[in-house]
Amino acid sequence: QTQLVESGGDSVQVGGSLKLSCAGFGFTFHLYAMAWFRQGPGEEREGVATIDNYGNFRTSNSVKGRFTISLDNDKRTLYLQMNDLKPEDTGMYYCAADYGRGTSLLAEEYKHWGQGTQVTVSS
Repeated sequence: QTQLVESGGDSVQVGGSLKLSCAGFGFTFHLYAMAWFRQGPGEEREGVATIDNYGNFRTSNSVKGRFTISLDNDKRTLYLQMNDLKPEDTGMYYCAADYGRGTSLLAEEYKHWGQGTQVTVSS
């Protein structure tokens, strides 16, 4: 059974940093494209960053230069390093996975989802 477990969410002040982790279980990790999405209160789910094991990665314009996505296949873990956090980064952050390669930031392209980890940025 495919399972994604996020961790690392917290409450931080503006300008702070956090590193989110997503551990993957029950699937061939290195064959999957992985992504981070977020959803703020009353907002639609937004693609933040995506990466696959073919050297492809992509970040949304809203976080470009501040967030970095990475993979550790040995640990079967996806990461999101978030720097210079802003109040608009507040939301539930979800890890997603789907078989194959690609850099889609569309939620409908991903079959498997974690339960999310909350990030709150206050001024």
